[in-house]
Amino acid sequence: MADKTVIRTAAAPAPSQGAPYSQAIRFGDFVFTAGQIAVDPATGALVPGGIREQTERVMLNLRAILEAAGSGMDKLVKTTVFLTNRDDWAAMNEVYVRHVGARPPARSAVEVSRLAPGAVVEIEAVAHL
Repeated sequence: MADKTVIRTAAAPAPSQGAPYSQAIRFGDFVFTAGQIAVDPATGALVPGGIREQTERVMLNLRAILEAAGSGMDKLVKTTVFLTNRDDWAAMNEVYVRHVGARPPARSAVEVSRLAPGAVVEIEAVAHL
């Protein structure tokens, strides 16, 4: 039976205000991340700017977590994208594709009514080790 391992790194935001979740869980040959918003781990604040700036920070947070788990962006198999405005789709994709490369993972994307205050995008991921 596979062991469930909590992944933690200072290179990505810690769970907010002691919330009961992990940045990621490594289980078997896979890593499952929590949804990431555009919080700068150095400041603990949401990055300024719009969808492009926020997507960039989200992808950097995901990269840091996956690398801490022994995986990487090249091993992504599935992502889920949450957007507060479907009109941001194209701009989000411009940034997203630079991080996932020529063999993008399977993906779901949904428009949601709200995320954390000020956040316009949240992304969670599953990657292979």
